[in-house]
Amino acid sequence: MMDDPPAASSNTKRFPAGIGSMPWVQSLKKYVGSGAGLGSEALMELETKRILLDGYKEQQQRTLQKGTIPSFYKRKPSEGSIGAKVQHLARFRFLKKQAEMLLNADDLDALWVCLRENCVIDDSTGTEKMNYEDFCHIASLCNDQIGPKCRRFFSPSNFMKFEKDEYGRIAILPFYLYVMRTVSLTQARIDMSELDEDGDGLLQPPEMEAYIRGLFPNLAQLRDIPVPFLSMYCRIAARKFSFFCDPHRRGKLCIKKILLSNCLAELMELHRENEEEVSEGEHTENWFSLGSAQRICDVFLALDKDMNGTLSKQELQDYADGTYTTIFIERVFDEHVRRGKGGGGKAREMDFDSFLDFVLSLENRDTPEGLTYLFRCLDLQNRGFLSTGDVHTLFRDVHKKWIEGGNYDLCIDDVKDEIWDMVKPKDPLKVTLADLLACRQGGTVASMLVDVRGFWAHDNRENLLQDEEETEEEE
Repeated sequence: MMDDPPAASSNTKRFPAGIGSMPWVQSLKKYVGSGAGLGSEALMELETKRILLDGYKEQQQRTLQKGTIPSFYKRKPSEGSIGAKVQHLARFRFLKKQAEMLLNADDLDALWVCLRENCVIDDSTGTEKMNYEDFCHIASLCNDQIGPKCRRFFSPSNFMKFEKDEYGRIAILPFYLYVMRTVSLTQARIDMSELDEDGDGLLQPPEMEAYIRGLFPNLAQLRDIPVPFLSMYCRIAARKFSFFCDPHRRGKLCIKKILLSNCLAELMELHRENEEEVSEGEHTENWFSLGSAQRICDVFLALDKDMNGTLSKQELQDYADGTYTTIFIERVFDEHVRRGKGGGGKAREMDFDSFLDFVLSLENRDTPEGLTYLFRCLDLQNRGFLSTGDVHTLFRDVHKKWIEGGNYDLCIDDVKDEIWDMVKPKDPLKVTLADLLACRQGGTVASMLVDVRGFWAHDNRENLLQDEEETEEEE
C-alpha cells in the first residue's frame, strides 16, 4: 500500500480526497510552487504578490500588537500628489487595455459574415439559425480571423441565453445584436470612466454633459446642431439622466445605473442617418432629439415674461395653456423649488433646471421617478399618503376649471370613489405612493387631480380609444 503523502504546507492548495495522494500531483505542486517553468513576467508578478502579501501580514501584526482597530477607510490622495498621479495612470492603462479587448467595426462585420456563411436556413420561417455544433465551429473560425477577443461571446452559457427551436438551434441575428449591444455598453462604460476624475464610479452633471458632447460625431441627427445651442442641448440632455439616475439629487450619477437606464438607449436612437427614418411621433417624443430640446427652450422663454431667467408661480401657471390647477403649481414650488439666497416670497422662483424636472415629471408620469415627483405635490400635508380630504381639495380646482370650460356638472364624491376603485389601496382610508405604483394607473390618477385636460382625457377615454383604432385601420 502506498504511504500517505507528507502534510501539505499552509501555502499550498488543497486538492479533493484521493487526488492529493497521486505522485504526479505532488510533483506538479512542487514544480508550480517553486516558480520553475514560468516566464520572466510571470515570475515578476509572483514575486510582487509575495512582497505585497508579506507587507500586509506585517502591517496586520503591528496593528494587533498595538491593540487598535484595523482601518477600513482610506482617504483619497490629494490632487497633484504622487498617489493621485499613480492612481490616474493605473486607471488610464486599465481602461486602455479594456478598450483594446473590444471588437471594432471591422471585427463586427467579420463576425456577421462568419455567422451568415456557417448557419442554416429554417425551411419553415426562412430564419438563419445555428446549433451548438455550428456555434463552436464559428467560434473557432472567429478566433482565427478576428482573434481571442471574441472568444468570450462564444461560451456555452451565452448559447443557452437564447431561445431555441425544437432542434436546439438559435437564430444568429439575436446573437449578433447581443454582441453589438455588449460592445456598445462596454465602450460607453469605458468612455464614462475616462471622464470620472476621482474614479469613484460616479459622474457629476458637467462630466455627464461632456460625455454627451463626445457622442455628437456618432449621432447622425446631432451632427448639424447649431454651435450656440450646443451647450444648452447638453444641459437639457444631461438633466434627464439626473432625473432618472439621481432621484435624490445628490449631484452624482452612478455609471452602472446610467448604463442600465432607458435614457441611454433613447439617446442612442439618434444614430440613424436621417430623421426621415423616424416617424413624426417618435421624433417629438424623444427627449434627446434636437426638435424636443428646442421646443423646451421655446416654452421656457415664452413663459418667462419678465426675461429674468426664472419663472414665478404666475408665469408657470400659463404652462400648457393654463390647464394645471393653482394648488398644484403652489405645491410644485413648495416641494421642488429652492428659496433664493435673499429669502422672501419674491426670491422664490423656478430656475431652468427645476423647470426641466417639472416637464420631465409630467411627460413621464407613469414612471416611478415621475410619479414620485408628482406624489410629493399631491401629498398636501406631507404625511406619506392621500386621504379623501386631500383628493377632495385637489380635485376642487380641477372641477372649477372643468365647469369654466363649459362641460357638464359632476359630483366630486363620484370622482373620488372612481379614483379609489382604480387604485384599490391596501388601507381603504389612505392612498400611498406604493398603491399608485402597484395599480399601474398612478399617472392617470395624478393627471385627474392636477390637470383639467388630463381629467377630460380620462372621461373621454373610450371615444379616444375608438378614434385611435379607426386611425390605425385607415393607415
